[in-house]
Amino acid sequence: MRCPDEPGLIYHISRVLYGHGLNILRNDEFVERTTSFFFMRTEFTGTFEAHALLQELREALPSAADIRLSDNRPKNIVLLATKEHHCLSELLVRNAFQELNARILAVVSNHEVLGNLTRQFGVPFHYISHDDKSREAHEAEVRQVLDGYAPEFVVLAKYMRILSPEFVEAYANRLINIHHSFLPAFVGASPYAQAYERGVKIIGATAHFVNEQLDQGPIIAQSVIPVDHTHSAAEMAQAGRDVEKIVLARSLRLVFAERVFVHQNKTIIFD
Repeated sequence: MRCPDEPGLIYHISRVLYGHGLNILRNDEFVERTTSFFFMRTEFTGTFEAHALLQELREALPSAADIRLSDNRPKNIVLLATKEHHCLSELLVRNAFQELNARILAVVSNHEVLGNLTRQFGVPFHYISHDDKSREAHEAEVRQVLDGYAPEFVVLAKYMRILSPEFVEAYANRLINIHHSFLPAFVGASPYAQAYERGVKIIGATAHFVNEQLDQGPIIAQSVIPVDHTHSAAEMAQAGRDVEKIVLARSLRLVFAERVFVHQNKTIIFD
């Protein structure tokens, strides 16, 4: 639940849940002070009728309140990839062992390189070449495939194509990307060569929601690992791949567990 802050919000929510005989297992709340906005995530158990509960919550809370119920079921997702396998491999393995709280419905790629890997996990693979096509034409073909699966989230597992604002808007706050740096450093081509030339002391990765500004969407998760002057550019790249796949998996765990609120251009996360 989210809404402008005012006194009594936690009381009203707890009262309604208690009135339905529900037991609160965990409660997290936060007030964003600069905008005076209230966020609350409540885990509860018990038997209830969803429509009646939502109706009573809406009557008890301000009219501007955004209320959502979730049973924390696995989310349906589609992955977009290009040639690099590390993030895709990580997600396919986690999916195979039911560690993602998700169902990977398909992988879509603009190259054929990762097709055999994907099919080994019994996941459909769609190759959609971008050669001799405008970005709009290529995206239209990708959208057609995605529409057939109706995913709740689309994950860019090192998908090396810049997406149009129209594509991003179609999946607003449902499009998740992994970036090869502790944003916003080392954007563009050859990030690890840039890092090596600068003599960096940490290698990082950032998972974020995609918006219309390149690599500027709300950040979900970040991490870094130490490196030093003894690391070559290739070794830095391997370290970067290691941290990228872990950060992406962690960000998906948070999103799929309904722990992430997007507020303006940042996230509120109850971990």
